[in-house]
Amino acid sequence: MSGVRGYIFSRPFMGERVPQHVQNLVIRDYCKKQDLQYLLSATEYAMANSHLILQQVLDELPKLDGIVFYSLFLLPEDTAERDRVIQIILKKEKTIYFAVEGLRMSNKTEQERIETIWQIKKTLPHCLKAL
Repeated sequence: MSGVRGYIFSRPFMGERVPQHVQNLVIRDYCKKQDLQYLLSATEYAMANSHLILQQVLDELPKLDGIVFYSLFLLPEDTAERDRVIQIILKKEKTIYFAVEGLRMSNKTEQERIETIWQIKKTLPHCLKAL
């Protein structure tokens, strides 16, 4: 089997909540535009901080070309866990796609760019607002 597996959430993430069917539509459309063979999505459990389904998808990586996340903000919030997930994917020479942001990650340079975007998103709520 080759192609890309979608990855979606059934719980809110980073202050966002998107229905599962909308996440799947976005991933399907992204795959079509990128000419990627879409193999349906794996849906993460609703329990807070659960990444059990993501681990199952990582275990499936040898049979896949990569993973299409609905958003890069579905990556684990914990920095060490996020890095662990990314390293597994990069070591297997696979690609992570982020449908909403229209980004991809398949090397260290792209990983640094994604991490910068991640840190900006985490910092924004703590910034002063203009009056």
